[in-house]
Amino acid sequence: MSVKPPKDINIVPFVNVDNMMKLVLDVGIETFLTELAVYIEEDFKRWELFDKAARVASHSAEGVIELMPTSDGEVYGFKYVNGHPKNTRDGLQTVTGFGVLSSVDNGYPVLFSEMTILTALRTAATSAVAAKYLAPKGADCMAIIGNGAQSEFQAMAFKAILGIEKLRLFDIDADATDKCIRNLQGKGFDITCCDTAEAAVEGAQIITTVTADKQYATILTDNMVGSGIHINAVGGDCPGKTELHKDILLRSDIFVEYPPQTRIEGEIQQLADDYPVIELWRVIAGEQTGRNGERQTTLFDSVGFATEDFSALRYVRSKLAGTNFYDSLDMLADPDDPRDLFGMVLRAADAA
Repeated sequence: MSVKPPKDINIVPFVNVDNMMKLVLDVGIETFLTELAVYIEEDFKRWELFDKAARVASHSAEGVIELMPTSDGEVYGFKYVNGHPKNTRDGLQTVTGFGVLSSVDNGYPVLFSEMTILTALRTAATSAVAAKYLAPKGADCMAIIGNGAQSEFQAMAFKAILGIEKLRLFDIDADATDKCIRNLQGKGFDITCCDTAEAAVEGAQIITTVTADKQYATILTDNMVGSGIHINAVGGDCPGKTELHKDILLRSDIFVEYPPQTRIEGEIQQLADDYPVIELWRVIAGEQTGRNGERQTTLFDSVGFATEDFSALRYVRSKLAGTNFYDSLDMLADPDDPRDLFGMVLRAADAA
């Protein structure tokens, strides 16, 4: 049974975890990722319309809690998200989140949504959008180093958008790789399980690093990366957390989302503040060149930016009409007289 979106401005559609899963499966995972990528690409092309600021972060020894706001002048959006690598030891998610879209015209929310699953989808879709412009032409093999919660989403996005068919997987936790292989069975991949990161990158034209430890790490050393490779560095996304040896950065063309944020959180925190990087939106908009030759080594230093969450929420909202994949939340007070909020509270006693 389908339902119509609430007409009452005070009733807000809410997509909970169960409904998000049902929506993704109803649309189809590959179709969802492909359509979401279109929204992300569209919003990168209109980058200059958006309010932009590095996310507001509260760091602790155990992780980080962040708010990621933006607006295109008509709609305002934000995401609450955490990153706590230790959580897996307690049976908890490393990353959780929720998001909100609101009308700039009156400030009223128009969507609440879970964003734990949606963040995984938008991260993978953004990686694939970047690779569309940066990866070697005809690439069909990707190494994924770090086979945790994000790995399958990355694989599916690269298959749907770039046609990746071969995967080479490695994780220091063999159970994580087994999980990834199990989840991707029957999805059209030729999968090789590797014993080391060095083995995983052999023959791969694209290398995705998506590890979770909050530390300066060297997942890829310089001798592991040949010329002509595209690196999709996803795991390094906060101060003090990196995955690549500095020498790889120094011989790569580096593409980023929002430099003021990436210089704090990304791989380029290892470099000088004025080290030249290329903003991804300029490549997508046709202002600058992405891949320019077979021997070029490209690096997408991905940390995630608020416009991508905005795109994801905008896409989800577009898919809700005519479905029952949301609940209607009575979130906003609606007194008969907008000036009489106190009287509304008192009248609740009469109704009880």
